[in-house]
Order: sequence, then structure tokens, then C-alpha cells
Amino acid sequence: MPDWAAWSSPGMSIGRGLLAALLSLCAATAIAQDADMVEVPAGEFLMGTNDGPPEERPAHRVDLRRFMIDRLPVTNLEYAAFLDAATLAGERGEKSYRRYDDDDADARIHRVGGRWRADPGFERHPVNEVPWVGARDYCAWRGKRLPTEAEWEKAARGTDGRRYPWGMTAPAADRARFNAPWNQTAPVDAYPAGVSPYGVLDLSGNLWEWVSSLYRPYPYSAADGREDADAEGVRGTRGGGHDSPPEELTTTQRGRTLSRAPRAGHHNIGFRCAR
Repeated sequence: MPDWAAWSSPGMSIGRGLLAALLSLCAATAIAQDADMVEVPAGEFLMGTNDGPPEERPAHRVDLRRFMIDRLPVTNLEYAAFLDAATLAGERGEKSYRRYDDDDADARIHRVGGRWRADPGFERHPVNEVPWVGARDYCAWRGKRLPTEAEWEKAARGTDGRRYPWGMTAPAADRARFNAPWNQTAPVDAYPAGVSPYGVLDLSGNLWEWVSSLYRPYPYSAADGREDADAEGVRGTRGGGHDSPPEELTTTQRGRTLSRAPRAGHHNIGFRCAR
């Protein structure tokens, strides 16, 4: 959760009444958000592959604790609420980084009458143009965090080594958004046939998704520094985007050719949260 108390300290514009209202809203939101998360049980799964690109090799076993992950990616409507909350809280000082590239032509959230608003018709589309640091901050605001690369892959792949979230069948138009024109996304719940073994939607296509992990060679290890949130370096992305070819929609794809500077937003990268 954010440090609302610090934002209500002497000299800040937020009053204690507004602080209490924001805290209440956050608590209610967290409870509602739990209903929109799914459980991935503890245990081993197969990560990576031995017959794909070099960065996906080798296939190796990873043992994870139980975790929760958002059933759907974060939408423009949800991210606009986060930007509004930060504005209302009167954040101290200037950030050394941006949370949203609203001046990019591909952005779907803009200031309207002093408030952040999702563009009409795009409220339920996955949010894009969010730098990795903005995704990290949003998840923290919701009392969550970004999923690790291993967690994301297990949520998409399950324990049977499937090639796509829905199984081994090649991508089709009823399972994922891919091979689409530039910035032509779809609503986050538009492809129920593409559901993963744990009930997670939109893991393939539509938008790539930030993960917490630094982009480092396999085998994956959470203890080797790749999960250091303060470390500099390119972060991982998973899942493929709306403008991806079918081969980028696999559960092992790591986005090696994708532009993904962590302090910039991108037209084809979104995210979801975990706990």
C-alpha cells in the first residue's frame, strides 16, 4: 500500500478527511481485487524449452510457492484511477521517472478537466505506454507486486508443459489477439477460449506484459539478483502482443526482439499484478 500518511504530513495539500476516504477506498478495492485474482498452487513446473530460441534454453524445473495472480491485465480505466489517486494525494517533489507516457500518440489515457480519463471506447482495453516503474508502482498501490518471470510462465503454462495457455493447438482468432494492426488492441476479456489452466485470461497476445525479473539467462533463480527491484537493466516481458506473429505467443517466449526500456512506455506492453 502507498505511504498515504507521509503524503498527509504538514505542508501537504491532502487533508485527514481525504486521507481517511482514500484509505477506505483502498481497503474496499483490495477486497474486490481479491475476487479478480486466481490461485496458482505451490509446486514444480517446467520452465523454458530445449527446442526454442537460445534465450529460452535450457528447459529446467522451478519450484514455486503458492501465489495469486490477476485474472485479467490492468485496464486503461484502472490505471487512470491510479494516476488520479496519486494526483489527489499530492505526491511530494518531482519524480525522477514517469509513470505514464500520455504524450505518446499511442496512449489511451489523457487529462480531461484536470482528471485522468481512459479514452472513450478503450476503458476495458489493456493499458499500454506504462513504463516498468509505473507498473511496479501501480501494483504496490493495490497491495500487490509484479509477477516474477517464473510465476508468469507457470500461470500461463501449468504443469503439463503446454506450448500455449490453452494447450498445444496453434493460435487462432478465437483464442488471442495477434497479427493485428499497430495499436489495435482488444478488451481484456474478449478471448475466453484462450484461458490458462488456472483460469487466467489474455496471457497470449493483445499486449506483452512486464514482469518483475531482470532479463537474464536461464536457468531461472530468484536468488541470483534478477528480482532486485532497484537494479538497473532491461526487465522481462512475456506473452506476445496484438501485433505479434503466432510464434511469439508461446508460454516460453521472452520477447528478445522487443523494444522494452524499463523507464519508457511502449505501445505493445502492459502488465498484471500478483501477490
